[in-house]
Amino acid sequence: MESQHPEFWSDQERAQKTLRTLNDLRALVEPWEKLASEANENLELAQLLKEEGQGDSEDAQSLGELAQELRKRHESLEIQALLTHETDRLPCFLHFNSGAGGTESQDWTQILMRMYVRWAERRGYKVEVLDIAEGAEAGIASAQIRIEGFMAYGYLKAESGVHRLVRISPFDSNARRHTSFASVFASPEIDDSIEIDIGVKDKDWRIDTYRASGKGGQKVNKTSSAVRLVHFPTNTIVQCQNERSFHQNRDLAFQMLRSRLYAIEMEKRREAAQEAEAEKADVNFGSQIRSYTLQPYQLVRDERTGIKNGDPNAVLDGNLDEFIEGYLKMKLHGAQGIGA
Repeated sequence: MESQHPEFWSDQERAQKTLRTLNDLRALVEPWEKLASEANENLELAQLLKEEGQGDSEDAQSLGELAQELRKRHESLEIQALLTHETDRLPCFLHFNSGAGGTESQDWTQILMRMYVRWAERRGYKVEVLDIAEGAEAGIASAQIRIEGFMAYGYLKAESGVHRLVRISPFDSNARRHTSFASVFASPEIDDSIEIDIGVKDKDWRIDTYRASGKGGQKVNKTSSAVRLVHFPTNTIVQCQNERSFHQNRDLAFQMLRSRLYAIEMEKRREAAQEAEAEKADVNFGSQIRSYTLQPYQLVRDERTGIKNGDPNAVLDGNLDEFIEGYLKMKLHGAQGIGA
């Protein structure tokens, strides 16, 4: 193996990239091998039961249930295999912004962020909170997190857009029903192999420093080490206050900005190629991609695919796979695939 070569670790950056590639390949191949093995065992047992005349036994029914499970796993792996864009395997930045509605929308934004954190944790992904702007009374006005794991961006790119919540507001003394909106925007953590021109300092972008703030205590530095980057041509703003030093926050902020600009450029290219579908509407307020209704009935509905789930509590606890995979399946099996 290359990793056993004496000079392999002389270039740490190259070695780490090679190992990440190897791990990605393993993550692609091993689930298929396991699925094939279990499917073969299932077929052999089914054939044995048939020969013994036990086709209607409890064992046979259990095999039928297992076959359904294997079929679902096959569909998931099929979608995974179709995520072939250069950014699909990269870590993902998720950006959250509350809509109009003050405290109600800010509370909804915090619920949304927790939902994606729970989804990531269920998959064994690493989650890092990079920046949070807390609401005046409750919730968060905006936040940015980083999620690292196999196909993180490939899956989460399906979640960019506006999310709508209908519920009895816990902040309304008259217990009235409220509708709240929050937006989610996913961008890949691109590396140096993808060149992004952010322009010229002062003309195209500005860097500000400020004192980090928040409830975190140990995790939030109280010195003026937090960084805000403003990109004028695209009106893009990224912030980072998670790291201890200004230099670390600055480097991560530039990485986040490059990732946002890359995602914006990909969105423009999608628009040009799919103008008739008006895909840009997916990320504008007032045109939600998914609705979460808690009252007067309970239902989560994806407006793009029509997929429904009658257990919103489970969805808000991170049970998102059917929505993510349903959308990706619709796009990937369509006439045009979903790009970055």
